[in-house]
Parts: sequence; structure tokens; C-alpha cells
Amino acid sequence: MKSRFHLLSFTLFAFLVTSGCGVMQQIREAQNFAKCEFKLASVTDIKVAGINFQKVDSKSDLGLTALPKITQAFASNKLPLTLTLNLDVKNPNNTGAAMNALEWILLIDDVQMVTGAVNDKVDVAANGVSSLPIKIEIDLKQALSGKSFDSLLNFAFNLAGEGNKPTRFLLKAKPSVNVGSYTLRYPGYIDVQTEFTAAEGKAIQDAVLKK
Repeated sequence: MKSRFHLLSFTLFAFLVTSGCGVMQQIREAQNFAKCEFKLASVTDIKVAGINFQKVDSKSDLGLTALPKITQAFASNKLPLTLTLNLDVKNPNNTGAAMNALEWILLIDDVQMVTGAVNDKVDVAANGVSSLPIKIEIDLKQALSGKSFDSLLNFAFNLAGEGNKPTRFLLKAKPSVNVGSYTLRYPGYIDVQTEFTAAEGKAIQDAVLKK
């Protein structure tokens, strides 16, 4: 997909006049970020009720301490699944790129599981790749309502087996960048999976024009 940000510098010319090189750098980083590519690199630290499922292979491996803990959590009407989804951001530009925040929606097996946001700035060096770990918590009982205890356990074990190939995951990502006093958000979401995907990047200039 091709970015259409070539008019951004003209749209934001007023910022350059009033705010100097600091805003010029933000504009350059925003332009570059519009051309960045994204992929889900890995999923790590998969835990259910605090038990690491990447260190066990089946229900029989959980032991006398872990299984009662998970069973108790299920009986309390909440079964927390926590994981870290590692997002890679690749900058194909000859100068740095930056993003200031990322709203996201996580789907697993085409089922929407949870939404959230990362509010930390991400800098990506020229022709480099930066990793953004996204901490995620899902209540499996709520997200997969009606499923049995064993079904939820199997779901977690299967996810843990994904390792460096989180093919069942889809992250819908909406980045935003700061330019001067404005926060410019993508108008839609980028579908991010295990292969690098470029942002359409089509409307930061539209967002500015609406300000």
C-alpha cells in the first residue's frame, strides 16, 4: 500500500513558521511514520491466573498447586489471561520516525477479545526496526462466554504453542502522532499480523485540515 503524505509538509507550513525546528522534526517524523510497516513478531509471557502456560504442555502438567489455583479463579467467575504481544515497527526511511500513542483492538480466531492503548512514544531509527511490547489482559470467561473450563484451558495451551508464530492473532492498530499542539490520529485501523504491513497513511493531512 502506498502512502499519500507528500502534501503534509505544505499543509503544516504554518507550524514551521510559528514553532521552528522542533515542530519541523515532528513533521518529518510523522511523515516517516506514515511509511512504517508493522508486524506481530511474537507472543510471550502467556499466563492464566498467574500460571505460565508456556512452561507446561497439558492439564496434567499443571501440578497440585497450579491447577487448583486456576480452578478457583474459574469458579470465582473470572479467568484472567495475560500475555505480551510484541509488535515490530520497521522504518524504511533514511531519517527517524516516531509515534506518540497507539490504540488497539485484539482479535484471536476472528473473535474480538479486548481493546486498549499504549501511550508511550516509540522512536524508530532510520532504516531500523523497533519492538513495542503490548501488555494485554483478557478475562477468558467473559471473552469466550459459555465455554467450559477444559475448553478455556485448551484455548490457553494452544495460544502458548504459538510462540514466535502468533498466526491466530490480529491486532487492529490506530497510531497517532503529535505535531505542535495537535494530536493526529489515523482515521481507521491498520490490520497487523505476522507479516509486515504498511499503513495506508492516507489522512494525517486531512486530520490537520479539520483542526
